[in-house]
Amino acid sequence: MWGCSPRASRARALGVSVPFVTRFAPSPTGLLHRGHAYSALLAYEAAQAAGGTFLLRIEDIDATRARPEFEAAIFEDLAWLGITWPTPVRRQSEHLEDYEAALVRLAAEGLVYRCFRTRKEVAQAMASAPHGAMDTFRSAPLPAGEEAERLAGGEAFAWRLSLDAAQARLGGFEDLSFLEEGQGPNGESGLIRARPELGGDVVLARKDVGVAYHLAVVLDDALQGVTHVIRGCDLFEAAHVQRLLQALLGLPTPVYRHHRLLAGPDGKRYAKRDRAETLQALRAAGLTPEQLRQEMGL
Repeated sequence: MWGCSPRASRARALGVSVPFVTRFAPSPTGLLHRGHAYSALLAYEAAQAAGGTFLLRIEDIDATRARPEFEAAIFEDLAWLGITWPTPVRRQSEHLEDYEAALVRLAAEGLVYRCFRTRKEVAQAMASAPHGAMDTFRSAPLPAGEEAERLAGGEAFAWRLSLDAAQARLGGFEDLSFLEEGQGPNGESGLIRARPELGGDVVLARKDVGVAYHLAVVLDDALQGVTHVIRGCDLFEAAHVQRLLQALLGLPTPVYRHHRLLAGPDGKRYAKRDRAETLQALRAAGLTPEQLRQEMGL
């Protein structure tokens, strides 16, 4: 049985009503599969049990891969599962100004820097680190003159979160923690000390894309009043850097419930590229929502 946060426990002890808001936030870059259905149903049923709210959010910041037909399929698949949600649905592509404002704030405080290295160059820098000590990327801003020259030349860059600056701003990461009511990939649960240094200087935005995943999801959850994040344990590590962003931006920290990942008969986790396992294909083959629930142990 799921627990609740210490704040929620205290509030309930005082007879104060505590909202329960969770969300399912797929990207419309392909068709949903069994794994998506499992995550969506867990979140929906948790909201129903708590008398709370289940939100659907469309994370469509990847304009090169997001497609309106995939978004329409998401709505159709979730409705087939018996899931309902409030409207209008928040689409990230319609709120780029929210992310830009947060990025401007972080930049003004010296917490992000422009990184002009390509993905290949970042990988090479990590591989060439002495004794293999560098397993995550960390760097620093370029000298002002060199940065201005590269900007004038139109070079592409990414905005990276500076762990060094963040650590200085907060006086260390020792006081950062989040509550895990589910289970991480290695059995992690309970009050977890956040270790954002494991992710290195993560990308928060690119020159051609106004925002990247970590910044967008942290802001969306705060703006939508999400109290519980229910998602697969493959995103457990993301909670560490997201907890840091919440601290830097003064945002509330939701309770996390990471769940197991579903896998096929071959032992491989379900993925969008596996078209034979899409919910559309299963529905066309005659599978019912009830049968799917039983198959997934729900």
